[in-house]
Amino acid sequence: MRISRVVTAPVFNNQPVEDLSKIDAVIEKYRGKKGNLIPILQSVQDIYGYLPEKAFDKISNEAGLKLADMYGVATFYAQFRLNPVGKNIVKVCHGTACHVQNARALTTALEDNLGIKDGETTEDGLFTLESVACLGCCSLAPVMMIGDDTYGNLDGKAASKIIKQVKKNS
Repeated sequence: MRISRVVTAPVFNNQPVEDLSKIDAVIEKYRGKKGNLIPILQSVQDIYGYLPEKAFDKISNEAGLKLADMYGVATFYAQFRLNPVGKNIVKVCHGTACHVQNARALTTALEDNLGIKDGETTEDGLFTLESVACLGCCSLAPVMMIGDDTYGNLDGKAASKIIKQVKKNS
């Protein structure tokens, strides 16, 4: 099964105004170094949790990278985010074992419970829902992860109960 990356229009959505001075050291560290594009984007995302639109302009102007190259890399690799994500990222595995064990029903139950679609973030900023290709826990299928915690042998009811517990603890 192939998982497609969810891209919503517009590409940049609900971005807060960020303090771009936080990336000055990153730009200075990688300025003029060969192969600096991905490390710069990774470092910027580590700072903000996503890649702010205004950061692209700053990096282009100060590090000399082309906007088209940066956008090309940022939209090609699934590791990069162009919008803020929730405090808790809920990853639902859709690999072969999970697919066979009805991971789609799990995702549907989570969408209904959270009131968002796959790839979206709840209005309160608490959860982002993502379908992923594999979490490497095939014997526990179907599986979801919230942060570093893995939950297996799930159905929609069990997943919703876990979401309720995470909300309670947040």
